[in-house]
Amino acid sequence: MEITTVYYVLGVASIILLFCIWRVLNWLWFKPKKIERFLRDQGLKGTPYKFLYGDLKEMAQMTNEAKSKPMSLNHNIAPRVLPFFHKSITTHGKNCFTWIGTRPVLHVYDLSKIHELMANYNKFQKPRGVNPLTKLLVRGLLATEGDQWVKHRKIIKPAFHMEKLKYMVPAFYASCSDMMEKLENAVSTKSSCEVDVWPHIQTFSSDVISRTAFGSSFEEGRKIFELQREQSKLIAKAVSSVYIPGSRFLPTKNNKMMKEIHRQVKDSISSIINKRVVAMKAGEASHDDLLGILLDSSYEEIKQHGNTNSGLSTDEIIEECKLFYFAGQETTANLLVWTMILLGQHSEWQTRAREEVLHIFGDQKPSIDGLSHLKVINCIFNEVLRLYTPIVFLRRLIHEKTKLGDLTLPEGTIVQLNMLILHHDKDMWGEDVNEFKPERFSEGISKVTKGQAAYYPFGGGPRICIGQNFAILEAKMALAMILQRFSFELSPSYSHAPHTMLTLQPQFGAHLILHKI
Repeated sequence: MEITTVYYVLGVASIILLFCIWRVLNWLWFKPKKIERFLRDQGLKGTPYKFLYGDLKEMAQMTNEAKSKPMSLNHNIAPRVLPFFHKSITTHGKNCFTWIGTRPVLHVYDLSKIHELMANYNKFQKPRGVNPLTKLLVRGLLATEGDQWVKHRKIIKPAFHMEKLKYMVPAFYASCSDMMEKLENAVSTKSSCEVDVWPHIQTFSSDVISRTAFGSSFEEGRKIFELQREQSKLIAKAVSSVYIPGSRFLPTKNNKMMKEIHRQVKDSISSIINKRVVAMKAGEASHDDLLGILLDSSYEEIKQHGNTNSGLSTDEIIEECKLFYFAGQETTANLLVWTMILLGQHSEWQTRAREEVLHIFGDQKPSIDGLSHLKVINCIFNEVLRLYTPIVFLRRLIHEKTKLGDLTLPEGTIVQLNMLILHHDKDMWGEDVNEFKPERFSEGISKVTKGQAAYYPFGGGPRICIGQNFAILEAKMALAMILQRFSFELSPSYSHAPHTMLTLQPQFGAHLILHKI
């Protein structure tokens, strides 16, 4: 009887073990190979699936090789910034597939499919669960879906209305003035001086978002955003390798650092929010910063519907504040630094931009009304955002078997839109695609793209970046004040090396020769 029981237990254990082995093998091999055949049967070409890692090893190797040295001074940057994806598209065609671990990545270039992808935010949602560590950096509006996304966007939208942005112009000006003082001190003893403007621009954009997000709690905000910058570096390192489910719980050095930064940021923002709520109840709170507007908007929703679930919880407000940094600081800093690099290279456009600024403002403080009339700078910004778009690709995750145009995509497929490569596509933009020609935007974006879905510096569709007016207004203020005080050109020591640290940045800084005017 006992022997029979032992055999029974061993038999059950063997079945469970075989089932587990099958599940693991199916996840690591059989299912990806089945998906690969399914995609090829629809006429798609792509890289063959490799056990566990997919294309991650080759991707990392090519990226490290590209980053090992600067490139020649030209604007054909996709082969350096996205070497693996650029090679795959060149080899297999514009609509092809690659692999991130066990997940297939479909690269889409058909404009009708891109439009469908962007327009239907319920059907094509942002990836969740590909690497849960990214949640430690930013969630908020960026990561919400469905009804939650609708609620968050409705509450946040008033903070970025142009009427509200007018109240933030003094904060823009104060941070610009601080940067001007530092740059002027750098060239104070000489008529000209070499300066790496990248750290100055990063500090400026970080100070702007600290002031506009937290108002009088500016210094606390600055510390929070310094922590967020460190977190972004750790997250960028983490997402460059294959994610093993559950590995985020391991007590590794990186995991510990990321979790500690997450805790510090959450505690600090929570403290600022609690103080602001107390001030609001006493009638003392400011309504001119992002946090104040956000709290007011959330309170109005709760008041209107008589339900606390209609507003944002403290944790949700914390995540939106973290998103303000990532979206606000990174986007503006990237736009401004690449604009200065390109104007340092193309002096004729720098001269035209300065003439426009001096014509509208003279040597006076730039006003919000005047900033809206900077047409030459508008064209320059549009061209910079085309050539050096801050976010080089967007991804959507297929949660169930889905049709995209004439394609059927299995559950778990990632759909990727490579904006940087699309913005450098000769078929779309012409033979001069890699030339800096702001005049192409002189009659507006829709004219140059012929109304097609081909230009995505801030994303597109209903989920287009809610803070794009904020970013452009801030960058205009900074560039106008720089052009009033300095002329500049690229330094001989400048190394052209665009690379991604979640956003597109100059790897070796932005060394310019500044001349006082």
